[in-house]
Amino acid sequence: MPELESPVRGVRPDRTASTTETPARRLIARSRELATFGAVGGIAFVVDVGVYNLLRSTLLDDKPIGAKVVSVIVATAVAWLGNRYLTFRRGRGRAVVREAVTFGLVNVGGLLIASACLFVSHYLLGFTSQLADNVAANGVGLVLGTVFRYLAYRHLVFRGSPAVAPTQAVPDAAPTLPTVTGSTPVDARPDPTARQTHLHPTP
Repeated sequence: MPELESPVRGVRPDRTASTTETPARRLIARSRELATFGAVGGIAFVVDVGVYNLLRSTLLDDKPIGAKVVSVIVATAVAWLGNRYLTFRRGRGRAVVREAVTFGLVNVGGLLIASACLFVSHYLLGFTSQLADNVAANGVGLVLGTVFRYLAYRHLVFRGSPAVAPTQAVPDAAPTLPTVTGSTPVDARPDPTARQTHLHPTP
């Protein structure tokens, strides 16, 4: 009996399993990303407060606005470096200047969101106490601004930074036709005299 070879050569069925990421692994990777993002933001906040108070007590003791501008710039630089090399390290690009400018604009947007929350609370809703201002600016405004910055970092500043590595598709092996092994049966071979007899019949 002729034997048929495997239609796919060199590929074992147990080696063709896909490497699809599970939802649990994606959730763990996203949680790590959020944790790193929060840690970087906390460090930047400490730098902002520390630099501001340092300048107010030394070089800019009579210029609170100037001290705040400098502290925000330094804290933004720290946040950019932390997010570039830690949180979204897989999505950082080579256009460093464009990335830094976009990062700065996103932070300005976050500041505007916090300011808008304070404006609505203080001037439109009439909550003018210091506690209400802190809740509006440093509570609601901070949360909304943080959510905005995180989404903008992922999709605008550090584009192409997946929470997990992309799925690697296993290329399909090129199918081959079944090959019959062994010699051809003698009975299946054509008779060379049959054609001659057909062309030249014997009278």
